[in-house]
Amino acid sequence: MNGNGERGGEAFSPSSFGALAANPEKWALFLDIDGTLVDIAPTPDAVEAPAGLAASLAVVMTGLGGALALVTGRGIGFVDRLFHPHCFPLAGLHGAELRLPGGRTIAIEPSPAFLQAKAALHAGAASLPGVIVEDKGVAVAVHYRLAPHHRDSVEALMREAAVRAGPRWSLQSGKMLVELKPAAADKGEALKSFMRGAPFAGRQPLAVGDDLTDEDMFAAAIAHGGRAIRIGDGNARTLAAGRIGTPAHMRTLLASLADTWERDRR
Repeated sequence: MNGNGERGGEAFSPSSFGALAANPEKWALFLDIDGTLVDIAPTPDAVEAPAGLAASLAVVMTGLGGALALVTGRGIGFVDRLFHPHCFPLAGLHGAELRLPGGRTIAIEPSPAFLQAKAALHAGAASLPGVIVEDKGVAVAVHYRLAPHHRDSVEALMREAAVRAGPRWSLQSGKMLVELKPAAADKGEALKSFMRGAPFAGRQPLAVGDDLTDEDMFAAAIAHGGRAIRIGDGNARTLAAGRIGTPAHMRTLLASLADTWERDRR
């Protein structure tokens, strides 16, 4: 549900980004990646950044005085490869990894119990054809997009892994996947971490995402007097008051904003 207790949210027109264009010093932008900036792919490694996306993000970040961060379930290394040669402020693995403006990185370390749980997951998933284990180091996601009939088996495996890993790790469901991640890491806490320091402090956050994993980020943005936008259809329950249809529409908005600021600098 949105901030008014309703399902979904109102369509978010391109002109709504005019607030950022007109008053960039007042805003901070927080963006999920998969399903928000880039299209969902059949397998985790098949994700690609369309031409021009990284450059648009870099221009928008400059226009916002540096107040742009990517907030994702992906690891920092994956994101840097995706957007090479650009390196953005980043919350990776739902906030288990933080790269702050200036480049300082903070990361949670895996525990022996978590490593044992992860090994058991690899072994268990091997008997489920089509199920993919995405090992992220301090987190692990099991995808069943290519084998939706294995959903119940994947969920059972993940519940067992969570017990084995212990209370410092928790389960997070997403689109055709279940993830075991540090319990202390969520996208809302990541947004709050950025908002405590320059150049984010004192601005209004605009958070954009597409999945259940982004709802904590939406809640934190709204609590800071900001806004939230959900990518996708209007049927999903969400705290976001606005929505954008597809990642392609989101990329168009970013490119338009980047073009506006580039013209203004000429």
